Amino acid sequence: MTIHSTAIIDPSATIADSATIGPWCVIGPDVEIGADTELMNHVTVQKDTVIGRGNRFYPYTGIGIDPQDRKYDGERTTCEIGDENEIREHVTIHRGTGNGGGVTRIGHRNLLMVGCHVAHDCRLHDETVIANQVMLAGHVCVHDGASIGGGAGIHHFATVGSCAFVGGLARISRDVPPFMIVEGHPAEVRAVNSVALVRRGFSESDVEAIKDAFRRLFRNNGSTSEQIGLLRSEHGSVPAIQMLCDALDASAEGTHGRALEAGRADDKWAKVEN
Repeated sequence: MTIHSTAIIDPSATIADSATIGPWCVIGPDVEIGADTELMNHVTVQKDTVIGRGNRFYPYTGIGIDPQDRKYDGERTTCEIGDENEIREHVTIHRGTGNGGGVTRIGHRNLLMVGCHVAHDCRLHDETVIANQVMLAGHVCVHDGASIGGGAGIHHFATVGSCAFVGGLARISRDVPPFMIVEGHPAEVRAVNSVALVRRGFSESDVEAIKDAFRRLFRNNGSTSEQIGLLRSEHGSVPAIQMLCDALDASAEGTHGRALEAGRADDKWAKVEN
């Protein structure tokens, strides 16, 4: 274990032997830091946070900070961060709230670039890329392989689907469908994120099926619900099409196009992990 002499560490914190804690870091109560994780310098982990193995935290990050929510009244909530994430300078990640599930959760192998903010009760799955100065409001969910361009703002309770791409400076007020590129003012579905699909090993036939779905759902003027039914029938063997249709159905049933907000009144959304 390498701990710089200027670091301040609460006695209740648990730090793996192979972790590195750099100069002027502050680690508060009930924090766990896993093997091979590095806190460079001036990193604050406030409290009640579990960090996995192989993560790198760059200077001036604030992790497990009290949520910016007026309903938060000091109840114990947590922040959970998985393995092999890269958290760049000035990133802030806040703990959950008692009425929002109680946990902010970051998965594995994510890249959070300089100055982005992950608010209370957010869920980031695996291998996402969150660019500089992105603002994730409370209760946002970002699925596997999604990318969000610099300066984008994501409305609370919105979902960014798997392998989706959000253009820089976009204002996202409703769910972003999986596999799609969403950008512009107002933000709209513009194309299929073919580059991400190829990189993640989607077959050529699956990519073509997703492109067919894009044309029928977002370029034709017909009934979306009718097209969803046809796509489910015609591409029943393509899991990505079923995922896309499920996401669109859920968004339509939600509030203002946000599926997670459908259960906001009784916090059902907090149970949705995938």
